[in-house]
Amino acid sequence: MLLSAGQASGYIGARAPLSQILQAGALLADRGYDAGWFRNALIERGIAPCIPSRIGRKAPIPHDASLYRLRRRIENIFARLKDWRRIATRYDRRPILFLSACALAATVIYWL
Repeated sequence: MLLSAGQASGYIGARAPLSQILQAGALLADRGYDAGWFRNALIERGIAPCIPSRIGRKAPIPHDASLYRLRRRIENIFARLKDWRRIATRYDRRPILFLSACALAATVIYWL
């Protein structure tokens, strides 16, 4: 887990853990991660990017739509995390406490 600033763009925050991404067949992400450098970095690591192109892109890059539909599972996990009031309202001011609350909630959700 990585916690970034709330106003930071998605793909800017993805730069930090890019070296720590485990070997995978594909990476599912939304349009916010559509950047040429990010796609190239994934391809260099042998990971196929499954990222739909932004609407404003001059030459749209195709993606696997059937694989992209699996992204709903990821979104459902975040929705379940936000069921925890402490996380949804971000009671904790310090990032380390907020991140540990997220980790605790994720662990409980996994075991239930």
